[in-house]
Amino acid sequence: MSAAPAPRAWLALTLLLALAALGGWWLPRTALDWQPGLAAREPWRALSAVAVHYSALHLAANLAGAALVGALGVVARVPRPIVLAWLVAWPLTQFGLLLRPDLLHYGGLSGVLHAGVAAAALWLLARERGRRQLIGAAVLAALLIKILGESPWGPALQQRAGWDIAVAPFAHASGAVCGLLCARLALLLIRHDD
Repeated sequence: MSAAPAPRAWLALTLLLALAALGGWWLPRTALDWQPGLAAREPWRALSAVAVHYSALHLAANLAGAALVGALGVVARVPRPIVLAWLVAWPLTQFGLLLRPDLLHYGGLSGVLHAGVAAAALWLLARERGRRQLIGAAVLAALLIKILGESPWGPALQQRAGWDIAVAPFAHASGAVCGLLCARLALLLIRHDD
């Protein structure tokens, strides 16, 4: 597989996620959100959960996050295999929530956005040198500190200052782990002579 930068592919996936979030705003949440009890019967919810947002602030924050993750991937010059890694991490992020069956409903982009950050940062760390490699390491370190600071092993839903909804920190952890694992697999598939 080629390691040529694929900014259009990364931006296309970012745009797809943002449009799903916008389009889902007017649809019934319970028809789209992740529900562990329905995972076997309705596995498509692992994809549609990104279309569910529980408040305008939730939607706006995730759209802003999507713009930042989109910019990160372009600046990082991620190749198509890393884009595919982020795409595969999308449903896996929700399936990771099966480890938290007490999280009865989940919706939003944040878990999948964490997967994108992890994938792009791992690319920088593994394949770049100098300042760009240090940036990848710094982003991964900041991501780890953020996730650990959110106590993902605590209650499934947590109230946070400044939010008008309860947040699900485990989704962030699930996304980051899935993004890292998928990106690591993608790195193994990229030809070393690129």
